[in-house]
Amino acid sequence: MTTYPSVQLFIDGEWCDAADGRTLEIIDPATGQEIGRLAHAGKADLDRALESVERGFKVWSETSVFARYKLMRKAANLLRERASDIAWIMTKENGKPLGQSKAEVLGGADTIDWLAEEGRRSYGQIIPSRFPGAIQMTMKMPVGPVAAFTPWNFPINQIVRKLSAALATGCSIIVKAPEETPASPAELIRCFVDAGIPAGVINLVYGVPSEISEYLIPHPTIAKISFTGSTPVGKQLAALAGLHMKRATMELGGHAPVIVFDDADVEKAIKLMSVHKYRNAGQVCVSPTRFLIQEGVADRFTEGFIEASKATKVGNGLEDGVEMGPLANERRIPALEGLISDAVDAGATLQTGGKRIGNQGYFFEPTVLTDVPTTARIMNEEPFGPVAVINRFADDEEAFTEANRLPFGLAAYSFTSSSERAHALATRVNAGMMTINHLGLAVPEVPFGGIKDSGYGTEGGSEALEAYLETRFVTQMQ
Repeated sequence: MTTYPSVQLFIDGEWCDAADGRTLEIIDPATGQEIGRLAHAGKADLDRALESVERGFKVWSETSVFARYKLMRKAANLLRERASDIAWIMTKENGKPLGQSKAEVLGGADTIDWLAEEGRRSYGQIIPSRFPGAIQMTMKMPVGPVAAFTPWNFPINQIVRKLSAALATGCSIIVKAPEETPASPAELIRCFVDAGIPAGVINLVYGVPSEISEYLIPHPTIAKISFTGSTPVGKQLAALAGLHMKRATMELGGHAPVIVFDDADVEKAIKLMSVHKYRNAGQVCVSPTRFLIQEGVADRFTEGFIEASKATKVGNGLEDGVEMGPLANERRIPALEGLISDAVDAGATLQTGGKRIGNQGYFFEPTVLTDVPTTARIMNEEPFGPVAVINRFADDEEAFTEANRLPFGLAAYSFTSSSERAHALATRVNAGMMTINHLGLAVPEVPFGGIKDSGYGTEGGSEALEAYLETRFVTQMQ
């Protein structure tokens, strides 16, 4: 594919422009140039989507579980067939290297398959009764129409979890997809449409995020929301959902610690963590950010990590060999520069990077800071960019204390050869997800979610469906 598509809304089974004709520009982050226009939903469009999703829920909730499963599996296969074209679109609008985009698309297909299968196994219970002749049972029922709000860093991955869980359980959905990266989500939804999902079951809108969320969440048609994004915005939306007694799943920000002990395989830690740090230019909620290295291996790890950072090839994600693309938008550049400047002013050492690359596009150098005081902003605010902070620690207690110091609790990483330490990491580090000695997060069959200010609920594994189901109890006397 060599042409970026125009992007429309999808409402009641039809691709359409906004009722008032408004559009937004779409920017290629590798060039800073406009590459297309995006339909901008207004109140009239949202009202149409709400009417549509209500009708869609009636149709879809009455569709058999097995029929839903077959349509979802068909959509997954279409996504695989179109993976190369969709990956090109994603890289064009998001900036990540083409290989990462294709992996995201193919991973999305796996997520659809997994949740479609789980949907066939949403069992209720028969409960033994204390009353002779009585039957007691529970049923799992779809909660109702869903409103989903997703960010730009993983345009398909973040949507496909919410969309697939909703469809697998019999819910209809309005997706508010990201305005920065709108075309790849549209192509994901096109796969479901072409697979035969009935009109109204899936609706897609774009516009001003705050206006759409403030309109959809309180609306009586919407029964549940799912949001992925920053902690401050997530708290606002969770409060709004709570005010209207709406179920909510919140996957919010993090500030992931990486704890490398003296007994670790240091070379393995450097290799895995340097690649993971600069994936998607560090714009990942589970990106490793605070590197805590025990003193015995601190010099070796730091030198190796700096070397790997300098060797990371930055460029247009459509070019061969590129390992890190641009930041997704221009506003990320001054945000990162401010965090780095503040850290250096506080006494940190800038080992490499720290600057924008060139003046075309939003490229930024892979950056390493060392000996950063905990008072620096970057030690307390999620950097969401290609910046690694490396500090030393003396003993296990010091590492656990720093890992748990912040109110976030999304992901954590560690490297150790001690089974005793591994157990302590699993039980004492306050994170919704911990991976030890490898990268084991975000595959379809495992939970994905945080604790504390990083949110609540999970969007992976068998537990992902529970948020879209309500348990109803029925008892009947013979």
